[in-house]
Amino acid sequence: MLELSFDDPDKLVMVTHALSTRSRVDILRLLISKNLNIVEIAEALKLPVSTVASNIKVLEAARLINTELLPASRGAMKVCSRNYDDIHIALNLEKALPKGDIQAYEVDMPIGHYSDCEVSPTCGMANADGMIIREDEPASFYHPKHVGAQIIWFRKGYVEYLMPLEIPAEARIESLELSMEICSEAPNYDNNWPSDISLWINDVEIGMWTCPGDFGDRRGKLNPAWWHEWSTQYGLLKTWRVDKDKTMLDMEKVSPVTLDQLNLQNSHKLRLRIGIKPDAVYQGGINLFGRQFGDYDQNIKMTVNYAMDQDDGEMERL
Repeated sequence: MLELSFDDPDKLVMVTHALSTRSRVDILRLLISKNLNIVEIAEALKLPVSTVASNIKVLEAARLINTELLPASRGAMKVCSRNYDDIHIALNLEKALPKGDIQAYEVDMPIGHYSDCEVSPTCGMANADGMIIREDEPASFYHPKHVGAQIIWFRKGYVEYLMPLEIPAEARIESLELSMEICSEAPNYDNNWPSDISLWINDVEIGMWTCPGDFGDRRGKLNPAWWHEWSTQYGLLKTWRVDKDKTMLDMEKVSPVTLDQLNLQNSHKLRLRIGIKPDAVYQGGINLFGRQFGDYDQNIKMTVNYAMDQDDGEMERL
């Protein structure tokens, strides 16, 4: 669920602009049941591919959809998936959310602020100014300078984060979302380098995603000038969502794990682990991107959607 209000006018304008044409609404409608590439969307809507591609960029900029480059018979194809089932707009700043409405608790966790790790080469980390530890030296991952990392990479192992969970004790958690920019880790880069990347919450594996590669065919939009052209350049923005019935990755079911299995109620923190299982088929490593690298200006983003006891009143819905 996406929450919008006058507290963030830029986001409100961007999303409402993205929804302001019939073509873009039709694209979102098509993505309800399955993911589609741009050509499939153009054929379904009987629109030129160039028109669809332009509208996809607007929807992606508003974070209403995710796009992912996947191998095709000739080159790569851009596959689109929807990010949200609901968009809520609060237009009255004076009116508090009534009980029973969904509220969102968000945490923006810098990628360098991990609390535990176990990694193997190739490995390293950097920030906007340069390398901050010795490359391919796992012991350096424990150096205090790791908190400033803006890109982290390792071939095997994991990084783990303690995320605060400051919601009312009587709140009823409806869903948990985790979003990050991520890709595989190959020597230099290799767009065809699969890696089975898993996420755990409180020691429960919520799902595994096979990343198709370590992407370096073009420069990352946010990379600093000193970053080498032959290195990893960008990742894919992936969103895991756990609710009462299942776990989804970019709105596609990936596991039967539910909220009840994560032991979140009455806890003030959760433990997030991102890593490669020792028995994974594709042990292609991980690149994790912060705000100053890759394509997306974000860290690891956690959103906990929760509700209080039911009461009268209802928020305006879109």
